[in-house]
Amino acid sequence: MTSSRTTAKTANTRTDSKLLVAMTGKASPAKAAEGNEPVFAYIATMPQPQRGIAERVDALAAKTLPDLQRAVKWGMAYYGVGGGWCFSSGAFVGHVKLMFIRGTELEPRPPVTPVGMGKATRGVELASVDDLDERLVASWMEQAAAMPFFGGRKR
Repeated sequence: MTSSRTTAKTANTRTDSKLLVAMTGKASPAKAAEGNEPVFAYIATMPQPQRGIAERVDALAAKTLPDLQRAVKWGMAYYGVGGGWCFSSGAFVGHVKLMFIRGTELEPRPPVTPVGMGKATRGVELASVDDLDERLVASWMEQAAAMPFFGGRKR
């Protein structure tokens, strides 16, 4: 006979394993690849609520930047225009990080300084879809796309 305590422990172990595969507190193990499909596949592997947040960020990027390019790099979705990358989005336990590569140059400056993503990178951590200020994030996306950045050229 299985006790409710054993069942709860088993259920928690399964959840923890799923989270460890999808997001370990570091970027996911998603393979590097350029194009829409690898990014859509990466987003589809996320558990909720991260998947819903990432889908909204992706849709906002597509709406805001008509010449949008997508790729999976370093275990995160990267977005760019003109051959260069402007920002990234990745799922972590409890949130999605949306990071702007030249975030220190954005107005207003995004509040989060990520560890290990470069001195100029700034962004936001989104724990729910309600945390996404679409007007502000779209403004940051437009500003980031208008700047010169690694691998890109001025628009």
